[in-house]
Amino acid sequence: MVVGCLGDMVFQVSEETIETIDNVTWSGSARYSTHQRHNMNALTEFTGVDPDKMSFTMILSAELGVEIIPEIVKLWDMERSGRAVPLVIGERPYGKYRWNLLRHSAKYTRHDKRGNPTEAEVSVELQEYITR
Repeated sequence: MVVGCLGDMVFQVSEETIETIDNVTWSGSARYSTHQRHNMNALTEFTGVDPDKMSFTMILSAELGVEIIPEIVKLWDMERSGRAVPLVIGERPYGKYRWNLLRHSAKYTRHDKRGNPTEAEVSVELQEYITR
């Protein structure tokens, strides 16, 4: 069963593969300017919103049917290409349009006897890509 995706990276749970996300944080912020006035209170003005941010972690495990290095390379490619990709979690698309991958961090937590990673904890930070 597909539980979501980030571009061509599919989050899924099946008999062969478990690849899901955890610790999802979605945040947004507004911008305000403060205008100082002589001998009066300062005025604040709403000037817009910043792009939303989203972060999450993934546990990638060869024991759960995930090819670790190819999945991390997908993230690496998204980050370096600047390609805006859709984000879907469950049945819901997130954001107004798409997302850019700002940064990722992969911590290899287990290796096989040849030194190949068999488990990794991956952190991802996204920023909403807004076209208008």
